[in-house]
Amino acid sequence: MIRPALRVAPFWLAVICCFSPAWADTVDVNGVKRSYTVQLPAKKPAPLVIVLHGKTQRGADMVARTAWPQLAKREGLAVVFPDGLNHAWADARTKAGPALRGPPDGTDDVAFIAKLVEKLVADGTADAKRVYVTGISNGGAMVMTLVCARADLFAAGASVIMNLTEEAAVTCHPSRPLPMLLMNGTADPLVPYEGGRGSSYYAADGFWSTDETLAFWRSLNGCETDVAEVTEMPDRAPADQSTVTRISSRCPTGHDVVLYRINHGGHRMPGFAPDARFPKVATKLLGPQNGDIDGAETIWAFFSQFR
Repeated sequence: MIRPALRVAPFWLAVICCFSPAWADTVDVNGVKRSYTVQLPAKKPAPLVIVLHGKTQRGADMVARTAWPQLAKREGLAVVFPDGLNHAWADARTKAGPALRGPPDGTDDVAFIAKLVEKLVADGTADAKRVYVTGISNGGAMVMTLVCARADLFAAGASVIMNLTEEAAVTCHPSRPLPMLLMNGTADPLVPYEGGRGSSYYAADGFWSTDETLAFWRSLNGCETDVAEVTEMPDRAPADQSTVTRISSRCPTGHDVVLYRINHGGHRMPGFAPDARFPKVATKLLGPQNGDIDGAETIWAFFSQFR
């Protein structure tokens, strides 16, 4: 997710203080110290949700600009917000948009996330049977990479504002089917809903369409190719000029694939609160944010069905 260079640390610290116990920590991965923030549950072991930021962001942005901290406290979850090196993730793609530096060569983010999961399971924080991963933009691409490479670690995945590329798809061989949720906007200037290259200067090329991405996950999970059900969600925020359509799939039990199509939505995380410090600037650069659903709440409702 591209955003203006904003300083959010003061608000992030305020949020962290209100949902303690939570703290920043590091873990060694192949000789490199990797940082993350973890919010601990009141009772352990608990379901664990890994939340991956977009490119140019850090874990603090996901703490401050999503509902995950509040939701985790209410639902008794453990939630971890890892930091990508150079504010980016080494997903299965090797091509990025102009002027968008990725992580250093040789970065192994699959190993990083796997080590986090193993550490939090080993210390009794996380229930190994209820580990979930979600991410936005570059973080959404990393979700797909993790599901393809280490499906054994997770109970379900959710990718927001991201489509597959041919490069990512040909390397995807999950060890088992995993429930997947997609959440994409039809007016996204960076990751176009119809595929190809977005209208933004920062956009990369070569994206599959959302329909192709959805069909890919349906095929992997043994789902039928036709749509099982299309549901128009209530338009709770008419002022955002955006609506939500839920598209489910006819899949074997526990292999669910669901798409939340954000009609006229931009490269934004749907939410009941603004996802940027300067919403008007974000709307100009990234398109509108939908306010009919909250991304974190919707994703957790999906995750909570699966072990």
